[in-house]
Amino acid sequence: MTPRPRWVLVVLLAMVAGLLSWSGPAQAHGTIVSPATRAYQCWQAWGSQHMNPAMQQQDPMCYQAFQANPDTMWNWMSALRDGLGGQFQARTPDGQLCSNGLSRNNSLNRPGNWRTSNISRNFTVQLYDQASHGADYFRVYVSKQGFNPATQTLGWGNLDFITQTGRYAPAQNISFNVSTSGYTGHHIVFVIWQASHLDQAYMWCSDVNFT
Repeated sequence: MTPRPRWVLVVLLAMVAGLLSWSGPAQAHGTIVSPATRAYQCWQAWGSQHMNPAMQQQDPMCYQAFQANPDTMWNWMSALRDGLGGQFQARTPDGQLCSNGLSRNNSLNRPGNWRTSNISRNFTVQLYDQASHGADYFRVYVSKQGFNPATQTLGWGNLDFITQTGRYAPAQNISFNVSTSGYTGHHIVFVIWQASHLDQAYMWCSDVNFT
């Protein structure tokens, strides 16, 4: 039998490498892992099986996010914005908070039945930062009682400011406690991370169920 040309093997290896690249860990920088952000919980649930057709029925919000831009889940660096100078509200329009004002991550702004994490009125926020940037501060907000994340996009007027932390030294794992009162049911915990190494800001939405 005549051997197949070498280029066929090269093409096959390239295809396999491309497939494997989708099954590795998310890339660099950091994200809130608890309560899980919209992008993180989609990556956690479906990252190793993102082609599973069951996702469309079992988890439609993650399905639409993967369909819109898989990089939203895989590349945590894609969530940052440079040079905001602390002007988060002035430079982030209503309806774009969950994507940090980035059109490439707009799927995260869509209202719907996002999976929730159960939390109590006193809960812990946990950041995993592969690059160990540290923090100038974190700001934490909770959506107002009566706001419906399943049907409404999030705006600044829908948020209650809860707390701002102090500085944190560079570390891969940072956690801090948050105390609230008066919340029940499905809410959004909105967190801003102002990194220390540069003027870089991250904003995330985590869907929670206050129990």
